[in-house]
Amino acid sequence: MTSCSESPSSERLAEAGWLRRDSLQAAETLLIGAAGGAVFAAARFPAGWLAGAMIFCAAAALLGRPLGVPRPVARFFSVIVGMALGGVVNPVTLHGVAAWPLSVALIALAMACVTLATMTYLRRVHGWDGMTALLASFPGALGQVMAYAAEEDCDMRAIAIVQMMRVAILTIGVPAALAALGLTAADRSAVQAIGIFDAPGELALLIVACVAAGFLLVRLGLPGGLLIGPMVVSAALHGSGLISATLPLWVTVIGMIGIGSIGGARFAGTPARLVLSYLWAALGAFAVSLAIAALFASMAGLLVYESAGDIAVAYLPGAIDAMMVLALALDLDPIFVGAHHLARLLGLSLALPVVISALRQPAAPSDESPRSRNVRGSPDRRPFGD
Repeated sequence: MTSCSESPSSERLAEAGWLRRDSLQAAETLLIGAAGGAVFAAARFPAGWLAGAMIFCAAAALLGRPLGVPRPVARFFSVIVGMALGGVVNPVTLHGVAAWPLSVALIALAMACVTLATMTYLRRVHGWDGMTALLASFPGALGQVMAYAAEEDCDMRAIAIVQMMRVAILTIGVPAALAALGLTAADRSAVQAIGIFDAPGELALLIVACVAAGFLLVRLGLPGGLLIGPMVVSAALHGSGLISATLPLWVTVIGMIGIGSIGGARFAGTPARLVLSYLWAALGAFAVSLAIAALFASMAGLLVYESAGDIAVAYLPGAIDAMMVLALALDLDPIFVGAHHLARLLGLSLALPVVISALRQPAAPSDESPRSRNVRGSPDRRPFGD
């Protein structure tokens, strides 16, 4: 009788303990991210709130801090960023829509070439097995990639490190590179940021509509739905004139800090020495993918009437949330960038299971070389030939 009455109480205490731990962990993560963002913003680093948050959190995670942000909080940041992105839309930003189908079709070819070239590099230069090289080479859809990696006989650590380093390098390096080349845009926004209580009716409509759209797309299984849904709804409301004001700047900054902190916290639990062991493979894979993407971005510049900065970020093989925040931070065209990254994610999500099935077909135990079997071994083995 006593044990039965104590069991629910023990469960509640355990849940309270987990909740307290997660809350403290999230608070530490966001405080570290905010400190990094403030430092980089004060130094006038392009997209400083985003890049600084990611660098500081990644450094803390690699030093052993157990960082992380609960899923509901991460969703909150995605919705904020989506609303802010849609708020900069005006008729001027839509002048090149008619030419976008050509560019979107081109990005599908670009991502196929990026995957093939990077996979070939990892196999030929570093001796990776086919499945590990394929999953490490896919330019996006990280959650889906890691889900497949867990089911396949491949090195998940190598895949995760190469993928995370690709996103981190793009998020940190691209703003500085675009600013140095003078490819950031002038202010596109046709509306003014307002205080929260200046137009409560408009803000209430914006928040309710954006949140509803985000969760609808999540239920439908759309990649990046919590960011894309609010962005599309916010863009429609602002573009139609139903809403004439955007979120205050400080709210947008919170979204940037959140996205950057989450990206940096992904390195939690990863020993620094392990990252260094895969460093050359990751940097080489990044260089190959960036070169291919740049080639196709140059071709796209002949097809669409968009700025070089818009096209560059639209064709980067980075995470959709980070690339969309970059578009916002660098004052680029969010609809153009978002359309291309959404098309890339949808294409990758559909292609990944097909490619994995095709790669499985020729595999036979008798045909595998000892080196190939060693690559697929346990994490304690020396998995790659470099």
